[in-house]
Amino acid sequence: MIIDLPSTTTSQVNKKLVELRESGGAVALGRVLTLVIVTGDGTEVEKAIQAANDASREHPCRVIVVASGARQAAPRLDAQIRVGGDAGASEVIVLRLYGPLADEGAGSVVPLLLPDAPVVAWWPTDAPESPAKDPIGALSHRRITDAAADGDPIASLQKRVESYADGDTDLAWTRLTSWRAVLAAALDLPPHDAVTAATVTGAADSPSTDLLAAWLASYLGIPVRRVEHPRGPGIVSAVLERPSGNVEIVRPDGKVGTLTQPGQPDRRVSLHRREVRDCLTEELRRLDPDEIYEATLQGLDKIVRGEEEPAAEAAESAEAGS
Repeated sequence: MIIDLPSTTTSQVNKKLVELRESGGAVALGRVLTLVIVTGDGTEVEKAIQAANDASREHPCRVIVVASGARQAAPRLDAQIRVGGDAGASEVIVLRLYGPLADEGAGSVVPLLLPDAPVVAWWPTDAPESPAKDPIGALSHRRITDAAADGDPIASLQKRVESYADGDTDLAWTRLTSWRAVLAAALDLPPHDAVTAATVTGAADSPSTDLLAAWLASYLGIPVRRVEHPRGPGIVSAVLERPSGNVEIVRPDGKVGTLTQPGQPDRRVSLHRREVRDCLTEELRRLDPDEIYEATLQGLDKIVRGEEEPAAEAAESAEAGS
């Protein structure tokens, strides 16, 4: 069910929510959090809502979308309430703000927050310079950004280093979960030699590649070289150097990787590039600070950037010919 409330106020939106609840329980009360999505009033709104609806099946929540429209327009708030099949396991409130109201998102959100429930803010595209100092970010227990969706992903990642506060996270980091799990599991198998160096290869504009290199540098205390790949997609390979032989994961197609290590047969591992909805679902599972992400950000200045190695080009040619 979709209910449009043009030229309205937040008090009228709240009143309508109560009416829906009393007239048949259309809006359930079992919400575990409030997810505030901050975006522009464009095509990205529906994509963000769909991802939030999918995530809400694991985390029933109230979703409040703050979509800022034209600032040159007359001040106006257009609202929309979605419940039932149009809202997954959540209730969705879309607030389209125009004119001077476009800069008053926090004031519009406060009356609609669930009482005694944590607040998570998510910027699907352009995040503020400092999410924790943003008015909506200041209301939130967790703040989710996505460097990969920024116009300059690597520069966006550097902003996260400078502005980090407890509760910040980034979907570029969440996309690394499978890579980190495979590498950690590989190091648990014999031989248990110390890793002496590492090389991570990926697309030049892949923030996840930078974060994987920084994670290895931070937690293994080794020199890590970040190599640019001409095409990607995303992370292409990770090589951990050990005296007994290298541990290598190569994923040329963005889907399936091959894990190679001494004394073990080559194994194919699923490393599909994760959808936004899957990353969002994972991030909503925790509301405490992510200390590993914080340490990884601090490790970005430890990585060394280099050109693509000839060996990597040869491996790619061999893969293309097979």
